[in-house]
This record gives sequence, structure tokens and C-alpha cells, in this order.
Amino acid sequence: MIKHFTNILTLVCLVLVLSCNQQGSQLVNENTKEFNEAYRPQFHFSPPSQWMNDPNGMVYLDGEYHLFYQYYPDSTIWGPMHWGHAISEDMVHWEHMPVALFPDEFGYIFSGSAVVDHNNTSGLGTSENPAMVAIYTYHDPEGEKAKRDDYQTQGIAYSTDRGRTWTKHENNPILKNPGIKDFRDPKVSWVESNDGTGQWIMALAVLDRISFYSSPNLIDWAHESDFNPSWGAYGGVWECPDLFPLTTADGEVKWVLFVSINPGGPNGGSATQYFIGDFDGSNFNVESNEVKWLDYGADNYAGVTWSNIPKADGRKLMIGWMSNWLYANVVPTENWRSAMTVPRSLELIKKGNDFLVASKPIKELEKLRSSTETVKGENIALREELVELELIPKANDFSIEFSNAANEKVLISKKGDVLTFDRSQSGKMDFSGDFGKIHQAPIANEKIQSIRIFLDRSSLEIFVNGGELVLTEILFPNSPYNKVTLIGFENESKLHYLKSIW
Repeated sequence: MIKHFTNILTLVCLVLVLSCNQQGSQLVNENTKEFNEAYRPQFHFSPPSQWMNDPNGMVYLDGEYHLFYQYYPDSTIWGPMHWGHAISEDMVHWEHMPVALFPDEFGYIFSGSAVVDHNNTSGLGTSENPAMVAIYTYHDPEGEKAKRDDYQTQGIAYSTDRGRTWTKHENNPILKNPGIKDFRDPKVSWVESNDGTGQWIMALAVLDRISFYSSPNLIDWAHESDFNPSWGAYGGVWECPDLFPLTTADGEVKWVLFVSINPGGPNGGSATQYFIGDFDGSNFNVESNEVKWLDYGADNYAGVTWSNIPKADGRKLMIGWMSNWLYANVVPTENWRSAMTVPRSLELIKKGNDFLVASKPIKELEKLRSSTETVKGENIALREELVELELIPKANDFSIEFSNAANEKVLISKKGDVLTFDRSQSGKMDFSGDFGKIHQAPIANEKIQSIRIFLDRSSLEIFVNGGELVLTEILFPNSPYNKVTLIGFENESKLHYLKSIW
């Protein structure tokens, strides 16, 4: 009798757990009624409620941009990871979808990527209806507690209805762990060979290196090589790699490797470094021994690119998580936590014999402009809180100050060869001793010719010289900034007021 009761109780608990999971997926759509809470971004993607971190699985198919993301539907603090899901026709306006992937017997669903298997190499779709395939990391919490070294493995799931429903592969995990503690964040892409054939290449973060794997079918993987130059930034664990080619305006092709690192960023905590070189289908070789940073602000992390963008578009598009692990769990938001950066288009710029990656706000953001004004003078009053500002410096040194009636302010200034971002008086900061810091970015010998700034309710994104230098920072003022003070700029500036995407 006791055994029979225990079995019934177990069955009831299982039903309740499954019911909660289904309810959690439904609530993603039900909790979008307001999207007007304090600090809720108005033109950046944020989850309907609860916790979000890394973007992952970004893929384009049939007119839809898919954004999957690390999500915990039961708390505003990091917990067992799921894949949240949203879709968009323009990367600006988003429709929240039910949770795509739930934890299972192999563990939480950590970061990864998604591709469209056009050639049906996996056999998971058909030539007429190719599968969308997600490749992700399983994180086994029990294995971690037991202090095993193999608690992270790679799994796949597939969808044949444009990402609406997902089936996990029967042979998961498809890539076992050889005994390395950090073994995660697979970014997969199809790489064509010179003979017209091709293979799937996976860039995987493995402790302090990036390991490259190849596969003919997304299921069977072979190790090709490792990349871990002695001069790279190693202040923390390597995460969220991305490998892709970019072409200069003159037609020169180089391969770019993103590696996010936490901690160890140039201004503390999380940041993304990148390397430029060549990839031969097996090995990645760099051309210069210099650490380059995608963003010198404190709050652009784990950014990766969309796959399957049409050749007719021609852009390499990315988005990043707009936060920092130093304080992500404690920022002063209540119903939701974290947002994404504005989507960006990546370009390869040649500087002498060197190259850099510029990131520009996508052109689709211009449709948010509700009005445009040419404003004059040093003091600009802001009538609305959502702003895009275009500035041209006339002096080598300059300053930009955003402030409000409570005398809370943010100062962006250039002196000599350093650009400084000071948020030490920006508003709420007592949630973390790491937040109210002064951040700096090197200018070297570059003349600053243009600055483009996006101001949302709780963020500033600054694009210098067409995105050759970028700073992304989150902020929590007690009232909106309603004044801009400019020193060292041309007399006329361009001011755009923006509409909310919600």
C-alpha cells in the first residue's frame, strides 16, 4: 500500500512539473501586456519576464529572423537554462514565442547555434523541407556537483515547422566530453571547400582555447585543431565563439573569430575579443599578435552572428547581451532582467597593413525615427526619452553630458588619445560596487570624425567613426535624461526621436 501510494505521488509530481513547464511556455506570451515598467528598454529586445542572458541560435529562414536566448522562466536570477525564443521580420520589432528547448535528463540547455540544413546532410528533414537544427551545450548539474570533469556535452534538436516546435535527437548527446570542465557554446556553420564541396565546422569553447570540429552531417564530429595563442586575453574562461569570413570594401577576404571572456574585459568583467586571420577548413591562423575588442563598454557580451542570411542581403549581422556578469543578477529591474544590444552589421576595415571589425547599427532601426531635428548650440533640451543623436566633433578634445533634473549625469569625453565613459553619477548604483566605474577606450592616432549615440531608458550605445570604436553601457537614472550638453562639437547636430517597438 505504501509503495502504491508512493508511485501515485511520484506520478502526480511529474504531472505537476510538466504542467508548470507548459504554463511557463504559455506565460511568455501572456506577460507582454505592459512592457512599460521602470527601465524597460523601448527599442531593445527584452524578455517578457524573468531572467535572460546570452543570445544563441540566431538563424534566418523564410523572411523571419529567429532569436533564441538563455532563459530561466521561473526567476529574475540565473537558474536552470532553457532556450527562449522570439521572431522578427526586421530585427527591430519582435514577437515573443513559447520556450523552444527545456532541460531534460542530460542537463540544462546552455548556449549554442542554429543552422538550416539545406542539403539535408543530417537526414532530419527533406530536400523540399530542410530542417532547422539547433546545436547546444548540455550542462549536467548533478555531474557538476559531483565534481566530474565531463558534465558538459553537446546535443542537437531539429524543427521542420520553421522553429515552432522542436524534437531532440534520439542519440543525444552527439558530442561527448573528453574530460574537460568547460566544454561548451558550439557555433556551427557550413564551410565550402575550394573543390565545391563543404562540411560543417563547429567552434567550441574549451576552457582556455577554441577547438574546431568538422562534420559531414551535424551528428558525427571529428576534432580538427585548437586555437589558443599565448598573447590572447586569458583573464577568465573563454566562451561563446563565432567563426566567419568578412570581406573588405576592396574585396579582400579574412576570417574573424569572436571569443567572449569573463572576467578579463578591458573595463572589468565580461567582454568580447576577436582575432583576424585565415581558416583553411581545419586550422585558424592569425596575422597579428594583438588583442582586439569588439566593444569597449562594459555591457556588450556573448554576441554572435545570424546564420543563413541571404546572399542578396550580404550583411554579417549580430546581436549581444547588454549586461555584465559583475552585476547582471542584481540590477534594479523587477519583472524582467536584461536586454539585448541593438542588432549590428559587421564590416571588415583595413587600416594600413592591419584590419579591424566595425559594428554599425542596422539600417532597419531608422524606421523607428518619429521626427528629426537639426539642433544648434551646446545645450540641447530633450522632449522625449528615446533618442538617436548624430554629432561631428570640431575639436580634438570634447565632452558630451546627459543629465536630468536630479543632477544625475553621464559624461562621455575625449582627452588626448583616450575616450572616457563616466557613469559614477548616473543614477542608481548601490546594487553593485562594480557598477559606478569610469571606463576608458584607446583612440590611438585616429581622428574622431563622427559619433552616433542611441539613448534608451536604461542604456547608451556609442558608435565612433561608423562603428570602428563602440561603447555599450547600461544605466539606471531615477528620471529620464532630458538635457544634453556638448562641448567641442560643430554648432549643428542631428537629433532623432524614436518610437517604442512595443
